[in-house]
Amino acid sequence: MRSINALTFAALSCISSTVFAASDDGRRWLAGDHHVHSEWSVDWDRTTTPPTPIRGGDSSYTRSRNARQALAHGLSWMVHTDHGGPGHSKVTRDNAWPALEQARRDVPSLVQFHGMEFDVPGGEHASLIIAPGPDERAQQFEIERDYSRNEPLQDGMREDGALMSAALKRMRTMSPQPLVFINHPSRTATGVGEFGDVEPAELRQWHDAAPNVLVGMEGAPGHQATRVHRGLYRNAGAPTFGGFDQMTAIVGGVWDTLLASGRRFWITATSDSHVNLRDGGRDFDPGEYSKTYVLARPDAEDLLDGMREGRMFAVTGDLIDALELTVRSTRGPSRSASMGGALQVSDGEVLQVDLRVRQRARPNASGEQPSLDHVELIFGETVHDAPPRMTVKRIGAGDLKREGEWLATSWKVEAPPQGGFVRVRGTNSSDVAPSADVAGEDPWKDLWFYSNPVFLQAR
Repeated sequence: MRSINALTFAALSCISSTVFAASDDGRRWLAGDHHVHSEWSVDWDRTTTPPTPIRGGDSSYTRSRNARQALAHGLSWMVHTDHGGPGHSKVTRDNAWPALEQARRDVPSLVQFHGMEFDVPGGEHASLIIAPGPDERAQQFEIERDYSRNEPLQDGMREDGALMSAALKRMRTMSPQPLVFINHPSRTATGVGEFGDVEPAELRQWHDAAPNVLVGMEGAPGHQATRVHRGLYRNAGAPTFGGFDQMTAIVGGVWDTLLASGRRFWITATSDSHVNLRDGGRDFDPGEYSKTYVLARPDAEDLLDGMREGRMFAVTGDLIDALELTVRSTRGPSRSASMGGALQVSDGEVLQVDLRVRQRARPNASGEQPSLDHVELIFGETVHDAPPRMTVKRIGAGDLKREGEWLATSWKVEAPPQGGFVRVRGTNSSDVAPSADVAGEDPWKDLWFYSNPVFLQAR
């Protein structure tokens, strides 16, 4: 990583007073969670043939209960994602689907998606999100029946990465198309940069197979309530960092390399809720600790569009509840792009990066109102046949300008000759970079938000 002085990269001598106009398309920041388990994450009685599903195996909660908790913790949308298993597609079709219909009746103000924690052939897990409509039950059943790794009675039959590509190609033909996010990508890693069931090459392969279907990964995995192995990342050599997966948290790492190649690949934060800490489990409820905010209208179609297009940010502990990141040309301020978008730039062109964040006016679920310590601009430059060149600019909270309920700052940066991207993150911690998580730490004292990127495309 280069020092800040090695680039034409300077904070403005005075903070910009750019005014961000309110959206006139009805879109606003809507918090949600795409990884939530219910009683239909069943266990199995394997003394029978075929195995008999045991209701409540991984969670005793009903889908209606999860929806109520999501709403109570400020969520506007949620995806029901139960585990699979031998013949589980029928459990989803015959049991979980009616439970979803009931939950939609019980909690109509929450947008609820049909989905599952898909058992990735040749991989581990992913959140599968089905677009609501007349075919959502049938789409879900077909995908799980034909492609889920654990669906067959015989173990190991679908340990084939090529089948995942086939599944994604099939999803690509569906209308409307589902969405897929890889879950806890480094949970099986053996060390930093030493990956397990999910390899960076597989992420590239899967994204190539269906770039509008498989659109990202959990930047912050669930299971954050456990004080032993945060995120259930049990290998001490490959922990989470500030609650975020190493693929996301390490500057210049896997995610940045994907972005530098121009891939529209996004990150999220989820609960992976099975059993809440207060009930003897190791999880937070949906929205209690982790949230993914999507800039969208409060309807399923636009929420899916926001997730597909990267109009979202990930946050833990309610550190912030709104974020605006815009890059504009100083040659013509009307030329601009925001999160998920791309700005065409010329080599050496001076760009202005504007950031505004908003902190919640009420306490989080731990009864605290966390203070922002600093934010970081992360600037990645594409380098042909080499890792991206990374620069980080740190701004303390005291150097942010207050604009009503917002905290704002701006930077100027020189457009990279081969293109690149800009993203931001921030924390309540004084850590210069996210620290490796260790047993016993309090997750409420180590909070982060991460934006998705704005791309800079060389002309």
